[in-house]
Amino acid sequence: MLSRIAESLFWIGRYIERGDGTARILDVHLQLLLEDPWVDEDSACRALLAVMGATPPGDAALRRGDVLALLGVDRTHPASIAHSLAAARENARRAREIVGTELWECLNTTRARMPRQVSPARVSEYFAWVRERTALAVGIIESATSRDDVWQFFTLGRSIERADMTARLLATHALTGDNGPSWTTLLRSCGGYEAYLRTYRGVPSAQNAAEFLALDRLFPRSILFSISRAEGCLRQLEPRSERVGTSDRALRVLRQIRAELEFRPIDEVLDELALQMEAVQAATSAASEAIRSRYFPTHAVPVWAGEF
Repeated sequence: MLSRIAESLFWIGRYIERGDGTARILDVHLQLLLEDPWVDEDSACRALLAVMGATPPGDAALRRGDVLALLGVDRTHPASIAHSLAAARENARRAREIVGTELWECLNTTRARMPRQVSPARVSEYFAWVRERTALAVGIIESATSRDDVWQFFTLGRSIERADMTARLLATHALTGDNGPSWTTLLRSCGGYEAYLRTYRGVPSAQNAAEFLALDRLFPRSILFSISRAEGCLRQLEPRSERVGTSDRALRVLRQIRAELEFRPIDEVLDELALQMEAVQAATSAASEAIRSRYFPTHAVPVWAGEF
């Protein structure tokens, strides 16, 4: 597979997952600001923007509408939903010879119907629409794509981005503390409340909910599950076994952070939740850079084979 095609597939997966994850995080926190009049809106908005990697626009006090405009519908901001889904469509255009017609039409329609502004009364409706469109795109890939390198690169991008977005979700709770959303709200935003109840059979506690979202091996949005799936994709893309360690830097980084999460007591993870989630985000960023260097070299020097 051409490196430019592989890179486009990787980023299609990442951008689709980023749009979905951003919609889930914003839905939880903007609804909290609407319902709780005692929350310091400016501080909460700035904390949310910091977690999402966005710079506040100016020094003026931030409001709920400012965050929605910046991270929801701003087509020029790299952390926004609108930019992510437009970028997914652009990468699909670059890999049009590989991307199926159904996925292309789905992403094309999503970008065309993306609103430029959302009224306060329809914020939740907008986020639900984003989740439906991203779920449709993922469903098309899962149901109509052979499990070859196309699927592996797409799933690799999705898995790395999902681990990062779940870490950001947990980091926002660590930063806001008691003033932030409850664990029940966080579980619902991930679509994992019912799965949590089947697993723990009780009201969500801080320890159990954090353990479920970070370390559960069966829940697809947990950090551990996402990292493990990314590792599986990398092993399929590079199936040769290594007799001593591994030469794949991305695989090594992911295994290190997985081991740190998996074997560290959950009490210690909770005590340093913000720092631990920052470590996860740093690991996913480092893994993404290692994947880019290995599979998508931007300045590859041509090597000529001599004649025999």
